[in-house]
Amino acid sequence: MNAQTHAQRYLTGLKTVLDRLPLDVIEQIATALEKARAERRQIFIIGNGGSAATASHMMNDLNKGTLGHKGDAPWGRFRVLALTDNVSLMTAWANDTDYNHIFSEPLKNLANPGDLLICISASGNSPNILAACDVAKQLGLKIIGLTGFTGGKLAAVSDIALVVPSHDYGPVEDVHMILDHILTSYLYETLKTSHQEIQR
Repeated sequence: MNAQTHAQRYLTGLKTVLDRLPLDVIEQIATALEKARAERRQIFIIGNGGSAATASHMMNDLNKGTLGHKGDAPWGRFRVLALTDNVSLMTAWANDTDYNHIFSEPLKNLANPGDLLICISASGNSPNILAACDVAKQLGLKIIGLTGFTGGKLAAVSDIALVVPSHDYGPVEDVHMILDHILTSYLYETLKTSHQEIQR
């Protein structure tokens, strides 16, 4: 098998996964994000490995992408933090206590009841993600789980769970990134339309 054949096989599989996505769940996630923005809630995003990169990318897109390319849109902004991005704090908790605390402990510093936690985990079983969910429940946060495979424990503890219908890490992580772009473009267009209607 050459690279072209492999690429075709991969893309065919990815298209199949995309066709099976639960679009009603995407609607629920978009609604939760809109509500968080309107209520000036903090949105936290967490993930490990490739999902940590997705968390950072999603933070960037929700904070700036929803304001247009130049970031100068006049409407209220999202308040989003990727807890993956503070290396010194994560490594302090990992080194001095346990790696499973790298997200849960910062949440205790920063989160307030009514805030939103987005957890990204392909398997849905990452211990540090689940530990953060435990703290989020205690603090009164709403949890959005982006997962794959069978959903794992994350899907069970999430208020809203999007389970990508694939058992391969690549397509699951691809879809999480595509979801970020779907949500960002939708929220931007929605906010722009609402602003235009107000200006009439």
